[in-house]
Amino acid sequence: MNSPVQHLRAAEVGPIGLGCMNLSHAYGTPPEPARAAQLLRRALDLGVRHFDTAALYGFGRNETLIGETLGADRHRFFLASKCGLTGIDGRRVIDGRPEVLKKTCQEALARLRTDVIDLYYLHRYDRRVPLEDSIGALADLVRGGSIRHIGLSEVSAATLRRACAVHPIAAVQNEYSLWTRNPEYGLLEECRRVGAALVAFSPLTRGFLLGAIPDPATLTPHDIRRGMPRFQEPNFSANLPLANAFQALAREFGCTPAQLALAWLLHKAPHVIPIFGTTSPAHLAENLASTRVVLGEQQLARLERLVTPSAIHGARYSEAVQRDIDTDERPTA
Repeated sequence: MNSPVQHLRAAEVGPIGLGCMNLSHAYGTPPEPARAAQLLRRALDLGVRHFDTAALYGFGRNETLIGETLGADRHRFFLASKCGLTGIDGRRVIDGRPEVLKKTCQEALARLRTDVIDLYYLHRYDRRVPLEDSIGALADLVRGGSIRHIGLSEVSAATLRRACAVHPIAAVQNEYSLWTRNPEYGLLEECRRVGAALVAFSPLTRGFLLGAIPDPATLTPHDIRRGMPRFQEPNFSANLPLANAFQALAREFGCTPAQLALAWLLHKAPHVIPIFGTTSPAHLAENLASTRVVLGEQQLARLERLVTPSAIHGARYSEAVQRDIDTDERPTA
């Protein structure tokens, strides 16, 4: 019998997917809906079979965008969405109560114009609610036919083990990139052990190593990176030499920085599935071409010697946001 990873990768997902968040919010001003729809259709035409959204993104607008744009082609792609973290009165709210998760799912199905969501993540673990109750609610949705697979997001190896005791978990979506290595502190191996995919979000280091942000002052007021310590001084300037060196390696290896960042993940382990976000058709095609970048052992070793956890200045989240995150942290010496 195939594991969830083999099933998701070989039959439905493919090696790389599209994260749709920034088509509706988070990084600067999102594109107009017509432009966002064009990008989604272009992605489908280029062979993307894995589209990732959430109730939180645009406070429902992202799910609506996908439903209106791709609903007629629903049979052509694997659809992932999330619950447990939504927008209420303009605020992000974590709520893992079973009745809330089930209600969010029904609302998502309507917005997405589908009868079933292929992979439904618990977007955040709500510590006020027993994890077993939240996963039990999602298991009810599987039995009822509203979702096919259960996933978790921003969780630790220990939380994954607890969830698997209630119901098989098909995927864990955590931030994973050269400059955010938290999954390597336990989760990556635990996913392999239980047969879950590790879906890597923000694989492009939120644009930093690519040189996409020459000055953090140019970020729009609502860009979520403004609140991240790595994009604040003095950390931003301290990290710039690393970005310059990474871009030089990409030139030496004959690919773009974005392709190098994605190729590193694609070489990391067979159960790692990166999902990138973009609003640019040109970047969409560029990023998808990363599947053709071949890195040898020496090249991978040079990358990992260059971008080490100890070389990064600043935490990935503010203290307030970090309190809502359950990921494994780097062991202290």
